[in-house]
Amino acid sequence: MGVGGVSAPLFLVDSLPPIGAFRLTGPEGHHASDVQRLRPGEPVTLADGRGGTASTVVTAAGRGTLELDVAGYGTVPAPDPRLIVVQGIAKGERDVAAVQMMTEAGVDEIVPWAAERCVVRWHGDRGERSLQRWRVTAREAAKQSRRAWLPTVGAAAATDGLARRWRPGCGAAPGPGTSAVLVLHEEATVRLTEVALPGSGDIYLVVGPEGGIAPAEIDRFTRCGGSPVRLGDTVLRTSTAGVAALAVLSARLGRW
Repeated sequence: MGVGGVSAPLFLVDSLPPIGAFRLTGPEGHHASDVQRLRPGEPVTLADGRGGTASTVVTAAGRGTLELDVAGYGTVPAPDPRLIVVQGIAKGERDVAAVQMMTEAGVDEIVPWAAERCVVRWHGDRGERSLQRWRVTAREAAKQSRRAWLPTVGAAAATDGLARRWRPGCGAAPGPGTSAVLVLHEEATVRLTEVALPGSGDIYLVVGPEGGIAPAEIDRFTRCGGSPVRLGDTVLRTSTAGVAALAVLSARLGRW
């Protein structure tokens, strides 16, 4: 959607409004009117974060509000296979930067991982605040990159919980929906560009924290269906490894 080959700015709403006049208010209205300074005649896309979109045109702008004329609807199919990144919790701003860049690169779900070598631990109020910050970051990045699907950010998971999710009891059969588990590790011999990819289902990509993935975790993941892979001959930071791997997978799966 857009004019002259440039897509229209996108704003997220809980549900798509009916055809006709609609007033965009709240944080989205403020961002559209006061920050982006959209004016009458400009196109705007509304999205519900679940693949539904609405094409609109600005009819008037006020302080913190935007008057829109809703003209029609569209639907963006759900991605298949889905790309899910298990991101090791990092200190400082690194994990937040990772969430932002991975959302822009098209991740479908992010799972915070309380890995053995994580310096930061999410407990109590601090953990809840950190989780909400990841979710807000993903939402803002989805808007900036004009995505109709908002990636989900789940609660923090421990290593054993992840392993059980992929292969209950570490048996032969994968967990529901899981098609592949790719664990980024610098000592892996198989490159991400070479590993076989499924045509549908959930592809999990595991990114360790600053200190890397512990040997016991690699062993646990491998026994539960994980495949260690590497990007190349250099070692990337936890904040950049995920987005680099997503770029490789997006190209290989035809998303890019």
